[in-house]
Amino acid sequence: MRAVVQRVKSGRVTVGDKLVSEIGRGMVILLGIGHDDNEESVRYLADKISNLRIFEDTAGKMNLSLLEVGGEAIVVSQFTLYADTSKGRRPSFINAATPESASVLVNAFVEKLSAYGVPTQKGEFGEHMIVEIVNDGPVTIILER
Repeated sequence: MRAVVQRVKSGRVTVGDKLVSEIGRGMVILLGIGHDDNEESVRYLADKISNLRIFEDTAGKMNLSLLEVGGEAIVVSQFTLYADTSKGRRPSFINAATPESASVLVNAFVEKLSAYGVPTQKGEFGEHMIVEIVNDGPVTIILER
């Protein structure tokens, strides 16, 4: 499981003309699911991300977590995080999980983040989404399990 975590002032996801999700301060999490991922991967990354200290305290140091600042999250499924570009010029996505298994784990991840106390929304799995991110910092962290 791979996640690109971006600290944001705001974020939103639209599909066509439909607003799917929108948050203020928090994180936009681009989430890729691989073949070997499972419920343990979900638990590990949800715990890591909800407690990741990337928000500034009163002294301007990154000492606070998403939970501590009362932030929100949007989770966007992104199989392209498993792109293999080692051969040729066209990426291969052979290491990405099937849509059926990935969908289950993305939903489990959203549920786990919510269970930890993070107000969490998501994109629409398998749809062409427009993701708008107002990155704060910018702060972008890549996590893998």
